[in-house]
Amino acid sequence: DPSLTVEENPPGRGRGSSVSLLVGYLIGLSHIDPLQYNLSLERFLPDDVMNNVPDIDLDFPRSIREELILRTHRKWGWECAVLAGTIVTYRIRGVVRDLGKALGLPLTDIDRLAKQLHWGSARHLESEMAKAPGFQEKMVLPGWRDLVALAPELDAFPRCMGQHPGGMVISSSPLTDIVPVQRGAIKGRYVCQWDKDSIDDAGFVKIDFLALGTLSQLQEAAGVIKERTGKRLDMSRINFDDPAVYDMLGSGDTIGIFQVESSAQMQTVTRLHPRNLTDMAHEVGAVRPGVGANNGVQEYLARRSKRKPVTYDTPLEQRALERTLGVVLFQDQVNQLAIDVAGFTASEADRMRRAFGKRHNTELINHYHRRFMEGAAARGVPEEAAETVFKKFNGQYMFPESHAFAFGVTAYQSAWLKYYYPLEFFLGLFNQQPMGFYNLETLKEDAKRHGVRVLNPDINLSRATCVIEEMGNSGHFKRIGESPAMMQTKSPLIPLYERGKKQPSIIPEEAEIHERVNGVKNNGSIRLGFCQVHGLGKASAEAIEKARRKGPFTNVGDFLERSGVLEEVALNLASAGAFDSIETNRRKVKWEIGLRYRPVNSQLALPLPVEQDIPELSSPGVWETMRGEYSIMGLYPSGHVMAKMRPKLGSQFQCSYQIAKLPDGARVTAAGLVIRRQRPHGKMVFMTLEDEFGLIPLMVFPKTYEKFEYRFRSAFIAVNGRVILREGTRNVVVTGVQSFNIMNKVPKSKNWQ
Repeated sequence: DPSLTVEENPPGRGRGSSVSLLVGYLIGLSHIDPLQYNLSLERFLPDDVMNNVPDIDLDFPRSIREELILRTHRKWGWECAVLAGTIVTYRIRGVVRDLGKALGLPLTDIDRLAKQLHWGSARHLESEMAKAPGFQEKMVLPGWRDLVALAPELDAFPRCMGQHPGGMVISSSPLTDIVPVQRGAIKGRYVCQWDKDSIDDAGFVKIDFLALGTLSQLQEAAGVIKERTGKRLDMSRINFDDPAVYDMLGSGDTIGIFQVESSAQMQTVTRLHPRNLTDMAHEVGAVRPGVGANNGVQEYLARRSKRKPVTYDTPLEQRALERTLGVVLFQDQVNQLAIDVAGFTASEADRMRRAFGKRHNTELINHYHRRFMEGAAARGVPEEAAETVFKKFNGQYMFPESHAFAFGVTAYQSAWLKYYYPLEFFLGLFNQQPMGFYNLETLKEDAKRHGVRVLNPDINLSRATCVIEEMGNSGHFKRIGESPAMMQTKSPLIPLYERGKKQPSIIPEEAEIHERVNGVKNNGSIRLGFCQVHGLGKASAEAIEKARRKGPFTNVGDFLERSGVLEEVALNLASAGAFDSIETNRRKVKWEIGLRYRPVNSQLALPLPVEQDIPELSSPGVWETMRGEYSIMGLYPSGHVMAKMRPKLGSQFQCSYQIAKLPDGARVTAAGLVIRRQRPHGKMVFMTLEDEFGLIPLMVFPKTYEKFEYRFRSAFIAVNGRVILREGTRNVVVTGVQSFNIMNKVPKSKNWQ
């Protein structure tokens, strides 16, 4: 908004060191007062080494960041402002493709093997091939045998130079006098051939311009709210102590909410029950690999709920760990422990922390271990206690405390928006994909649970991106901005039937269950955009909108003639239901497209009627319609695949909302679409199934997963197991699994190892 100052409406916001800087708060880079929350800058700028400046990390909406990088190049010149480089190293799939090609193995086999492999270390290639169908017997053949033998040697070996997503090095003197600079793969960008560690060693000034999809979402939602209400929403001045928002978070209703939407975060937030921004920082910081490596999450939650007392292995820990109940949650605390327990200097403590994250660091860690034990002994710490403290250090990632506070604020703002403005929240979420943990189908289902309908694209109503439509009193849809009415709904994710409604004995129709569960009717809708349709890009969407300015399309021929889109695009629009408002029979629409379409630059067709050439075609059935929409858009706006599958399942299969009522230890048989797989630290496998009523969290023990691994990789699975309740969380421990296939193209799961 050009009418506002940068301080009033900053284009981005800080994370990390800039949140610890008082000046960052005063100029609007951060919404956190570092004095109020006692945030330290020492992790970024040790007091014994003041000759370097800390890295400044700034998050921007995606639309701003790209232009910002180019403007920085232009303002300072490519000799003085360049992007940091990265060193891309080999992992298992890259090794298979490059080494396999060098060994002369068939390219089709290489590609097929690479697609079957999990992302990870190339050292596991032999065990992965032993499980891959069609490749077990190849392991002893010439060429393939060499691939298996040589793969571990290439693991983590440098593969090529890349570019940092936004790390900008800025210098007052030409960087080309110090480090090689090359053109980037993206036009207008320049990259130096040093990575961030070398840049840090050289003492360069580095500012990270980072793109954060959530900021794009918040920016778009705020703009739509202003358009609909006439009032500007200042997210920095909302109520950060709103109990209703915290109640929603504590219930686990966090799909689409920044930093707290993963299954692990859902399991944690329902036990932590945050009530303020400090709790939000702890929530965001707790679910990190470095915290989980020492069972820190469980320990912190046990102490927070007073099931365990707050204890310290030595009184010297208290200063560093008191605010997190004696548990290490943040990088800053690792440094402070080394300072207080072993007498390290601030810079030495930070070097030790960084050493844990380096490869081939055994000798380096042994050096710091000796130094730590000697320093602790000099301070009177018993050897056993010192060893226990040192074991709390690891090379897994943790947030700095200021970083956690920055993300905690953004997470709360996202939750506040979802609670008070769900329509605009989901609009921004749909338009800013890809982002987050879930596919569009899962987001659509969550929107339904919040009273927000998702409508198919329409050639006369859609735009390039999604838009809001509201149902007026007349029953006709109103366009965006015609009504300021806001919907309000309090709809927790799991205990949906707790709102004074008796659980039915039979499964009602899907539309009925969604309305009954939420207690609200659809009073706002999102119309899917043209760009949600496969094969339809920005240029085609703009062509359709431009043609529509002369009036709405009246029939298929009118659309083809005025829009000029390709036949494939028109057919995909038909599969997506975009012609339903003028012809409900999609088979008939596709037939007519085939009759009327003429390629560009071909002879124009005479405007003759074609109705006589269209045979009597029956309308497609529900399954054909559903398959077409999943294939073309990745979602089925009017329902869910499991709702159509439910009649084919036996009576022993339970729905997600029924499982949410079962007691601890109850036996479960369930089926659904896999939307997530996660295996932290290579241990327990966590998965999430989705059915037409909600989500089913699964836990799979390693032996069970290894036994049925290829079944678990299927898009649809049926599982047997038992319910396990722990501290307010609910999971199904899987004991058996069967895979089944309904459709070839389904929403893809999000998998993290």
